[in-house]
Amino acid sequence: MANIKSARKNIRKSAKRALANASVRSRLKTLSKNAAVALKGGDAEKIATAAAAAASAFDKAVKTGVIHRNKASRVKSKLAKNAAKAAPAVKPAATEASDGGGEAA
Repeated sequence: MANIKSARKNIRKSAKRALANASVRSRLKTLSKNAAVALKGGDAEKIATAAAAAASAFDKAVKTGVIHRNKASRVKSKLAKNAAKAAPAVKPAATEASDGGGEAA
């Protein structure tokens, strides 16, 4: 055990952060598993919802420093690739071509 008061406090802070980070990591695993289940189900709407929730959670984990940004990027990329493969996206409606950025009459 540390003898210096600030070192004792740092130990307490570290333990508290580790507990919070473990909770976030657990949630990331759960959301990844939910996305995998949705991929196996084949329902396009569920896949899109699960993938978006997982991607958002990974971004938030990076922002708070729980995981490295490259790991989040790697996982999100794989998830998006699998989602696109499992449920091909409906092509968005084509928008009218603009005439150079002017106002519409």
